[in-house]
Amino acid sequence: MTTLPARTHDHPARVGPDGKLPLWALRGHAAHFKSKHEEFDACKLGMWLFLTTEILLFAGIFVAYGVYRMLYPEAFVAGSGFLNPTIGLANTIVLLVSSWLVVMAVRNAQLDQQKWLRINLALAILCGIAFLAIKFSLEYYPKWSEGKRPGVFFDYPFAVSPYEPIWWGIYYAGTAIHAFHVIIGGALLGWCLVRSFKQAYGPTEYTMVEMSGLYWHLVDVIWIFLFPLLYLIH
Repeated sequence: MTTLPARTHDHPARVGPDGKLPLWALRGHAAHFKSKHEEFDACKLGMWLFLTTEILLFAGIFVAYGVYRMLYPEAFVAGSGFLNPTIGLANTIVLLVSSWLVVMAVRNAQLDQQKWLRINLALAILCGIAFLAIKFSLEYYPKWSEGKRPGVFFDYPFAVSPYEPIWWGIYYAGTAIHAFHVIIGGALLGWCLVRSFKQAYGPTEYTMVEMSGLYWHLVDVIWIFLFPLLYLIH
């Protein structure tokens, strides 16, 4: 995520009705940092290192996908045929919109636009909830109830390949772990939303919003890879 340097002289802290400065203007940097800029850079570097480990996690799923698709292409084509690309595309659009909302939330914090910060955070969270609702109600439950399950749980009577349980194992593993990350990202954004009502974020203090946004963008990027790999097999 690209961020602009906060300019407090352009956006000075406004004293509230109680005669006090907002919380973001009162917070300093931790004692082991020389400045808030140094603290922010350290947090961002740490977050990027953490996101790298998350990419390694999904890389294992992508490698398994590649190996098994090469070995059993007919099973992957048959299994993918039961997925609805329209649903996958709808979820892709939902996540793309949510990422834009998160970017705007970071910008709102930088400009001390408290109202829009809360609105954009709330809408991004709603997008995450919509993604999960679409995934579980329109795909997970119908497929599971019809017997299209992973491994030994598979009992779909019209399978065209004995290796279809492997496909469903890859499908559920990849999308379920991704859905778990959506829940975590939504929780982080929710925490930012709760603290935004206390005016905890502003031009000189928006680290938590940006770090949560970086995590949310990872969720978006992973889905952009999962969507064509799972839904657009020919």
